This record gives sequence, structure tokens and C-alpha cells, in this order.
Amino acid sequence: MIVVLRLGHRPERDKRVTTHVALTARAFGADKIVIDTKDVSLERRIEDVVNRFGGDFTVETGVNWRRYLRDWEGCVVHLTMYGMPISKVIERIRKERDLLIVVGSEKVPREVYELADYNVSITNQPHSEVSALALFLDRYLEGGWEERKYRGVMEVVPSEREKRVIDLLPTPEECIKMLRDAGCSEDVIEHCKRVRDIAVKIATRAKADKRIVEVGALLHDIGRSRTHGIDHGIKGAEIARMLNLPDVIVRIIENHLGAGIPKDEAKRLGLPPKDYIPRSLEEKIVAHADNLVEGKDIISIDKEIERQLAKGNVGYAERLKSLHRELSEVCGVDIDDIVRNS
Repeated sequence: MIVVLRLGHRPERDKRVTTHVALTARAFGADKIVIDTKDVSLERRIEDVVNRFGGDFTVETGVNWRRYLRDWEGCVVHLTMYGMPISKVIERIRKERDLLIVVGSEKVPREVYELADYNVSITNQPHSEVSALALFLDRYLEGGWEERKYRGVMEVVPSEREKRVIDLLPTPEECIKMLRDAGCSEDVIEHCKRVRDIAVKIATRAKADKRIVEVGALLHDIGRSRTHGIDHGIKGAEIARMLNLPDVIVRIIENHLGAGIPKDEAKRLGLPPKDYIPRSLEEKIVAHADNLVEGKDIISIDKEIERQLAKGNVGYAERLKSLHRELSEVCGVDIDDIVRNS
């Protein structure tokens, strides 16, 4: 696990540079970036890149960096022009399993130097944190970033003289064929179409990627060709990977149940122990549209919450409330109002 911790982000001034730090982290092999200042627009920019170009890179903003730094159980590397030359320490750092790489924008607090296992300089001359991060990751992974494979909704094909891009997102007609070929019943297919209709309405209001939402909604229940159990999202993700579908579609399918299933609950349910929580806006929209469709009929969120509370699923009900509230805030209107006339 490689996580980049970005300190001193100022949304009004550092928008471009912090975006480049995040994109560099993703492209050169990191798994996640955490940023000390809350910046929803930055989160959305990075999510959009991950959706389009593939991978499982995540972004989290508004993080208490002191707590995050102190709680980190792996190795902490602080990139600074005042540190030890990378050539002197890189062999030792490569032996570490989990890495937290700290990069600052303005003056970094003294305690970062003290908490870091390694204070590392790429050079002791002034330069950009973007270049420092790129060079460090390249040296740490020994160029391994070149071998990484991504399944995005688009693929850039190397070319000497022209821009060549392949669109890898299936059409709605191809999605319906995939459902039938997988063995889904007509009832499941009609349900998926209904969820698609609701999800696209929400996506339009939320300014989300409507093409990704449409494909994800149509394919979200492809796992019901194998099982109607709680693991149908996992089975569906397996099918999606075999079909070489984009990573974002795989995540929509895997994480669409309710408002997501956290790791501890997944373990209790007998699922592989990991978080099945929708992360991107598109994932959240499909998951919630599915919450609002029972068969082919639309239901209110209050009805679904009441049903889950009656079953004793308190945590599930709270997550439903939270997701409904979040998406309503993004849309500027209650989600129930958006879908009421559908």
C-alpha cells in the first residue's frame, strides 16, 4: 500500500498543483492520496480521471493529518530538499511494505520531520513537489509503473504523430446483450432498465458522467445470473472482469448493494473481508437508484429505511439516510422529488 499525504493544500491557490500531485501519485504507482483540507471539487476531478482512465486510485480530503500520520502503521517518508539524498536510503526504503509519502506545499511543520522514518531529498536544490514525488516513486518501484495495466472507459494508443483514443464503454444495446448472454431473466433485465432510467435522471441533475451511470446501472445486477444472494454484486464483478469491462463499471457492480457494505459487516455476512462502499459520484448514484426501485416499481427512501429498521438493520438504514442526504445536496433537490414522476 502506497499512500501520499499532501499537506498545506489551499483550494483557492493550490488547485492546479495539488491536482498534479494526485495525478502523479496515481500514474506512478500510489494507491491513494489524502489531503489535509476539504476540497470536494478536487475529489471530483480525480474521480473523473480514475473513471475515464481506470484503476482503483482513491482520494480523500479534509483529513486530520496529524492523526493520520501518527496512526500510520507502516513507513513514513517525507520528501524535502533538506533530507538525506535518495541514493543513500532508497535500498532500505524498498524493504518497507506500506509507505506513507508526505509532500508539502508551504512550510512543513517541524513535527513532520520528527515523525518521519526517512526525510528524503531528490535534490537539495529548489524544485517542485510534483517532480520530487514522480522521481521518488520511479526509484522506489524501479520503473514498475510502466507495467501497470488499467481498464478505463478510454484507452490512449501510443502513436508517433497523432492522438489515438479508443472508447471502451459498451453501448446500452451491448449491455442488454451481456445481461441476456450471462443468463439474466427478463425480470432482472427490466429491473436494470428501470434503475437505469432513475439513475440517469439523478446523474443529469448531479452533473455526473451519464454514460458511465447508464452502463453501470444496466449491468449492476448481472451477478443475478448466478445468484440472488447478498454476494450477487461480487459475482457480478467477477463476470464484469471476465468481460474486460472498465474498472469503474466493475466497482459500480461490486459496490451497489444498499448504501454499501463496510468491511466488518461484510465479514459477518460471509463475504470476502473488504469495504464494498460506493466511492465515486457515479457509484453512489447507481447504488441509490437501485434502492429506489423494487422490481420495476419506484419506492420512497422512507419506505426502504422503515423496512430495514423493521429487520433490525440499523447501520444499513443509517447509511441509506446518509447517502440520500448526500446526493440530494449534490443535486440541490431531494432525490425523491427527482424520481417521483418517473
